[in-house]
Amino acid sequence: MITDPQVRKLRRLDGNGVSKEVAALRAGMDAKTARKYRRLGRLPSEVKSMHRDWRTHPDVFAEVWPDLEALLQVNPGLQAKTLFADLQRRFPGRFADGQLRTLQRRLKRWRAQNGPAKEVFFAQVHPPGRLAASDFTHCTELGVTINGSPFPHMIYHFVLTYSNWETGTLCFSESLESLSAGLQNALWELGGVPQLHRTDRLTAAVQPGVEGPESFKQRYQALLRHYGLQGQAIQAGKGNENGDAEQSHHQFKRALDQALMLRGSRDFPGRDGYTAFLRQVFHQQNAGRVVRLAEERTQLRPLPSHRLEACKHQKVRVDSGSTIRVEGNVYSVASRLIGEWVEVRLYAERVEVWYGQKLLESLPRLRGRGKHKIEYRHVIDWLVRKPGAFADYRYRSDLFPSSRFRMVYDVLGERQPERATKEYLQILHLAARESEVAVEAVLAVLLHEGGPLDAAVVAERLRQQGPIRPATEVTVPPVDLSLYDALLDGKEADNGAEREREGNPGGLPEGVAPASVPVQLRGTGTSGPAGVAQF
Repeated sequence: MITDPQVRKLRRLDGNGVSKEVAALRAGMDAKTARKYRRLGRLPSEVKSMHRDWRTHPDVFAEVWPDLEALLQVNPGLQAKTLFADLQRRFPGRFADGQLRTLQRRLKRWRAQNGPAKEVFFAQVHPPGRLAASDFTHCTELGVTINGSPFPHMIYHFVLTYSNWETGTLCFSESLESLSAGLQNALWELGGVPQLHRTDRLTAAVQPGVEGPESFKQRYQALLRHYGLQGQAIQAGKGNENGDAEQSHHQFKRALDQALMLRGSRDFPGRDGYTAFLRQVFHQQNAGRVVRLAEERTQLRPLPSHRLEACKHQKVRVDSGSTIRVEGNVYSVASRLIGEWVEVRLYAERVEVWYGQKLLESLPRLRGRGKHKIEYRHVIDWLVRKPGAFADYRYRSDLFPSSRFRMVYDVLGERQPERATKEYLQILHLAARESEVAVEAVLAVLLHEGGPLDAAVVAERLRQQGPIRPATEVTVPPVDLSLYDALLDGKEADNGAEREREGNPGGLPEGVAPASVPVQLRGTGTSGPAGVAQF
């Protein structure tokens, strides 16, 4: 838009004899625009609006517009492109493709003048320490890998609406356990509790067929009561009501993506390294929010005396297959528990099995439903006795601890099909009794050599290697405490002052005594019972 100073500069340049094209460029306007203001002889502020109130071309949509308007009144969401395509079908050859833009402009004016009312968004004032918002966000699209393997994950994202201070916790599902762990991590890192906690409807955290909405609501309310929080939930399909969390998602993921680009690699040696990287990105994001965060912290309420256990308790019975079913997934336990009721504590990433107030198993939690995790050590004793059950065992795939064990089973099947199952189960039994790592190392050698391969050969190789020292076996030799007295009994290096030390008892420097002999040191009071000087 041309301003008055630009036109004044144009006039000044014209008066100095500068060519018209150069004067227009120096004034920051097009040559045609400069000619217009030279012809008008007035400033832009003195010129009336240049918008025309008449048409320069006939309206090609005049005849069909009543029909189009009737359609728009019934369905205001119809787009100009849809209406234009319908016109081209009904009137072949009458409307050219280039006239679509004309219809779009006319439809835009109609919506502004006669269309339905649009939703109004009201700007909110966020007092410090009042509201915190949180939500889950998927980060799989970032392409992070752990040791070259894809790492699909989510982040529970927590943000204060006044200072925009944010933090997050790595997780893998929108479960209540993940929400509980993430929320508590955020509050304890923050060092206080706001008044309100806003989330979406949390429908994804309620697993159909496993837990009803009422049970979920009771557990969630118990978490809020423990911290004195008041919960708020947005309306279904109204993500804008949790806009602070939604917008923070986009900004944080953009910053994380940029940090990964700057790092030069999206691969991490382990999960701990990636978690540390996330903490660093959060720290960078919060660097400019220190002042407002300090204001907010003065308004936060104190934390409770302890954290709430972020787990779900269930009572389940161990079936005849030595398995339990938890949240739609199957886990194996020790066969001695068959028929017993055990307590399952379901955390965000692990499942603990308790019996008689004693922890018996800690298993990684399976993600999703319909999955299984069978530990071969739980069932191998009975599989060796019932080898015929192995071929059609429902969870047979879990009985191959690694690809090398699977390769051994395939080789046995090719060499001796009749005894393949028995030999493999005997090898698996050796792995359970001795060491899975040692057995796998022997199998690698035998596969490479291409010689005989059966349980007896594996057992013989293990005997040749000798007993394996447990990783927890640590030998600490006894400490000779007199060595510490020897440190005090030794003379100081000769510094030319030997004559000054003559006469000192026992040849010791002044103020030094054996650790086991209580004596009085110069400049101190009497020694205590253990030889410690009392000052």
